[in-house]
Amino acid sequence: MEQISAEWEYYISLVERLRHSPFETEWLEYKVNNDTPELIGEYISALSNAASICDKEKAYLLWGISDKTHEIVGTDFSPKQAKVGNEELENWLLRLLNPKVDFKFIEVPTDKGKVVVLEIPAATTKPTGFKDVEYIRIGSYKKKLKDYPEKERKLWLSFETTPFELRIAMQNVTPAKVTELLDCAAYYTLMKLPLPSNRDGIIHNMCDEQFLRQMDNGNYEITNMGALLFAKDLTVFGHLKRKAIRVIRYKGSGRTNAVREQIFTKGYAIQFDDITDYIMTLIPQEEEIDGGRRQEHIMFPRKAVREMVGNIMIHQDLTVHGAGPMMEVFDTRVESSNPGILLVDVNRVIDTAPHSRNENIASFLRIVHICEERGSGFDRMEEGMGELRIPAPKVETAEDFCRVKLYWYQSLNDWSKEDKIRTCYLATCYFYVNEIEVSNAVLRDRFGVDVKNMAIISRIIKATLTAGFIKLADENAALKSRRYVPYWA
Repeated sequence: MEQISAEWEYYISLVERLRHSPFETEWLEYKVNNDTPELIGEYISALSNAASICDKEKAYLLWGISDKTHEIVGTDFSPKQAKVGNEELENWLLRLLNPKVDFKFIEVPTDKGKVVVLEIPAATTKPTGFKDVEYIRIGSYKKKLKDYPEKERKLWLSFETTPFELRIAMQNVTPAKVTELLDCAAYYTLMKLPLPSNRDGIIHNMCDEQFLRQMDNGNYEITNMGALLFAKDLTVFGHLKRKAIRVIRYKGSGRTNAVREQIFTKGYAIQFDDITDYIMTLIPQEEEIDGGRRQEHIMFPRKAVREMVGNIMIHQDLTVHGAGPMMEVFDTRVESSNPGILLVDVNRVIDTAPHSRNENIASFLRIVHICEERGSGFDRMEEGMGELRIPAPKVETAEDFCRVKLYWYQSLNDWSKEDKIRTCYLATCYFYVNEIEVSNAVLRDRFGVDVKNMAIISRIIKATLTAGFIKLADENAALKSRRYVPYWA
């Protein structure tokens, strides 16, 4: 059987590691020459189901290993030549398994004789059955699943989909290669911890954080989360290439004239501040003449831009192919977009409890203070926009995307009616959740309107009331004492 050298090394080390296991486990079985086809089929079912319960990606049946001493004794079993009647063994087994299992026989020559490895993927969506009977391992014994209802319930619970973050980005990585692919030192900088004096300590911490997972042959798998947060180059992980954050600067207000584009190919945790800094350099500056001195003012607040970057990282749908997070800068607006529908009601982005599509990534970014401890991204955006007296963020979503827009205008006269109503509503939400009573005066300050122009704010309040986004806190209050709350309060 032909094998490339890397594969040989993998299976040789796998055999050594498995045979040194102190005893057979529910996902591991040793045989010498027992090659009865019926028995093999039943073991595939039992081991596949057991692997799922044990949270293992694969189970193994090894021929040529003594089940008592775990020494290599060799085997005469040759799966490639084995037949059931006139049908090849592998085809016969595959035909009688339900659902189909992508098992694989590997013949591994050793100095003490041939070892045959049967590599069996864990059941993922339903129990694996053979000839319409499902089996399970109870200790080192093979039993019918239906006779153990508690095991059957546990097996079905194990079929809950593993989140994309914890799926595998790269397999069979040596400890030395791990530190070549991931910026492990950055982890300790962010966590404000001392760097361990040896690689084993680093690998141990990376496994604890679920950035790595040890394989059965002693090498490691890098999870998608590990790569997305700490990759030195995301393009090395082919399926994650499009998850790198793109930043595009356009001239004008349309997308026909892109003047600059940058793709940040390092992990999110490594480059978060770099991405934010870069975007801020692209944002146009507002110029003012004050007492004969020219002054420049940033048009969009850093805190709002920072929250936009954080949101597209943790709320994107990572399972979508061919699309990734993007920041776009125009002359008078900034947009962020990511694949995946918004998980909360567009009108409840400020008060709703946090819902993250990628909770493991979000949790780590909160620990290192890149994202907030609570779901405060949008209220921090509104807070920043309010400080500059510009419109509240606009959120758009559909089945396959979410987009957030920030707008800049020189004066309130340039705002659209929609901008005014949205800002009045979101400002009311922001003040309400922060236990601030919302009056005409409070909203005048939010919009940057003098008291002599309070009628302008009164008209905006009336329009927002008519649209149904806010309501009077007290229907009987006198005009000057009126306070406003969101419609859902």
